[in-house]
Amino acid sequence: MGPTTEAVDTGVPSAAVADAIDKRAGRSPSQIAWDRLKSDKVAIGSLVIVVFFVLVAIFAPLLVALEGEELNKYHPELISAANTYPIIGATPQHWFGVEPRTGRDLFAVWAWGARPSLIIGFTAATFSTLLGIAIGLTAGYLGGVVDKIITWIIDVLLSLPFLLMVLALVPVIQSRFTKPGEVLTAEETSGIRFWVLIAILVFFGWIGLARLIRGEVLSLREREFVQAAKVIGVPTRQILFREILPNLVGPIIVSASIAVPAYISSEAALSYLGAGLVEPTPSWGRTVSNAQNSYARYPLFLWPPVASIALIVLALSLLGEAIRDAFDPNTRR
Repeated sequence: MGPTTEAVDTGVPSAAVADAIDKRAGRSPSQIAWDRLKSDKVAIGSLVIVVFFVLVAIFAPLLVALEGEELNKYHPELISAANTYPIIGATPQHWFGVEPRTGRDLFAVWAWGARPSLIIGFTAATFSTLLGIAIGLTAGYLGGVVDKIITWIIDVLLSLPFLLMVLALVPVIQSRFTKPGEVLTAEETSGIRFWVLIAILVFFGWIGLARLIRGEVLSLREREFVQAAKVIGVPTRQILFREILPNLVGPIIVSASIAVPAYISSEAALSYLGAGLVEPTPSWGRTVSNAQNSYARYPLFLWPPVASIALIVLALSLLGEAIRDAFDPNTRR
């Protein structure tokens, strides 16, 4: 028999292993998280759904023109005189049918309705998240009197009934933008309420995230890496944004992803109660409110906005979970 050779472990990595080590050496946590996120099929699928609805909102005029309709074009000839319900369903001319009583094209209402719903959801979530982060970091890191004052403000705001406060504040704030004796048009009323809703949702929306961030910072500020940064004289701003904040990415992302669908739902509820957007401004929430008594006879009126809200809520929730897990080195997806 010929001589046999045995592999000898010299302690030197092979060329392939060395290349892999070189590629990962010096990479930031964000780069590693991005690589993990790209390999997550659930995250990519959820992102595609969110982007789809964002594109629908952006290109709503083009999509409606492609169908050959207009938002405020009425078709009374398609409405039954006996019961005010449409005499047609989904057709090549009206992809989602027409609205009961008015005959407006429901695809146009759905496409244009994505705009205020998503703008309110994303804008309110963005500003409430930034405000919650800033207040939570301040209260948790400074502690003492500052923490007590912020905690007291949070407790006061939490004691206020949200719906009653909104129902009371919307007409009061709206009156501030109305000159004495002036009667606002429907478009002006919707424009004012649009920004009032965002402001109110931000005002009440930062509280939960601020409490969460405060609790995490109270724990993190006692950790060795934060204490070491203080000892060597690292400025407070750098400690907050370079040492503490990167450890809070997971909770922040999840909170923001949950806030968006929550605000979209809040807009729907407020529209139902008469404190939200009004005609002629379409929104998914108001469409759901208008369709609640018609879904049994004409389900096309209800299901497109309901399915859209449910789908984007699910996609945002799954995407938030995926991003959180991607930034967490202790999880494997």
